[in-house]
Amino acid sequence: MKKLLLLTLFMITTLISNVGAQQVEMADGLRSSGKIYVVVGVLCIIFAGIVVYLISIDRKLEKLKKEAKPHQHTL
Repeated sequence: MKKLLLLTLFMITTLISNVGAQQVEMADGLRSSGKIYVVVGVLCIIFAGIVVYLISIDRKLEKLKKEAKPHQHTL
């Protein structure tokens, strides 16, 4: 398991170092026109929505677990 984790971390760091060395024309264009902030804003909104959705599902699941616990003892 440690070897797999180490290999995965090595691969990720290699990919990140290679991506950082390349110039991305689209990102430069978005940055120069100011549209990069719109892209970042939309991504943040989507991420926040996913987080809120997961939290609500977790709360509903905990509520169902609490309701199901008393019924398990009667069986």
